[in-house]
Amino acid sequence: MRTGNVLLHLVPIYATLLPGHTFIPRLACIIKNMKSIVEILHNDAGSLTMTFGKGEIIQKPNSLNTHAIYVKKGLLRSYIIDSNGKEHIYMFAAENWIIGDIEAMEYQQPTALFIDCLEASEIIFFNNDILFKPNLDQSQILENVKLLTRRIGRLQRRVLMLMGAPAADRYNYFLEIYPDLINRVPLKLIASFLGIAPQTLSTIRGKIARSE
Repeated sequence: MRTGNVLLHLVPIYATLLPGHTFIPRLACIIKNMKSIVEILHNDAGSLTMTFGKGEIIQKPNSLNTHAIYVKKGLLRSYIIDSNGKEHIYMFAAENWIIGDIEAMEYQQPTALFIDCLEASEIIFFNNDILFKPNLDQSQILENVKLLTRRIGRLQRRVLMLMGAPAADRYNYFLEIYPDLINRVPLKLIASFLGIAPQTLSTIRGKIARSE
């Protein structure tokens, strides 16, 4: 597999599996000699900076026009809506994070996720083509695979928690991976992310407050 192909597989996955870590250090481990988003934009003529208001939808399902999205300012979320009209949140993305529809980008198929703004946001759309440009040596690729494996483990942990972990453990996990968002995200959206009822989340938070 060409190095560019390795990067194409790793970077979008890293972006979603690394909650709680800023984007620049993540990408610096993957793209050689790129230290900031400025350098990324310099190498990607197709990048586009835009601003959106709170509540604006950036991406809808079944779109064929999908990009990776870097959050310069603000807060985004990705989610699906089931057949009963209920939202299920996949992830949140604040400043210096990346968000996107991994499967759609990887396999060039229609998007499955909504992406919208929980706050007024300034974001950068950039193309996956940039991922073909850098060259990595074998040791860097091996290190990236090792890091990816650890992050897949974290995703597995969330899936297992949603399958059977107590609601309190799920909330503590949210605080672990999103420590800066508790005062920025409405509780009903946190409950959606955790797969629990808002009333259950309120009860958990009350117990925590009383124990402190």
